[in-house]
Amino acid sequence: MTQLAEKYDVFQAIADPTRRHVLQLLAASDKPITHISEHFAISRTAVVKHLKILEQAELVSAKKKGREKIYTLHVERLKEIEDWLQYFDLFWDNKLAQLQNFVEKE
Repeated sequence: MTQLAEKYDVFQAIADPTRRHVLQLLAASDKPITHISEHFAISRTAVVKHLKILEQAELVSAKKKGREKIYTLHVERLKEIEDWLQYFDLFWDNKLAQLQNFVEKE
């Protein structure tokens, strides 16, 4: 029996602070696993597990270069988060405008 790999969405992937830090590191430039793991007090194996989740969410991709894997950030996948947050920006702008109108009428 083969086990199907779990597919993570963008929100699950960024829920972990370690993965968010990895994304920040990759925002500056593509990096090999050796450079990424230097920034963490966890094992390289643990960092690889975090990178696999980010790959499953299509936030990063890896390319083999010699004996190393080079990881690249795909910022366009973060658009889903931006769109979701934009809804709440509008929601709170509306609520604050209503509060302002209420206060000014009093």
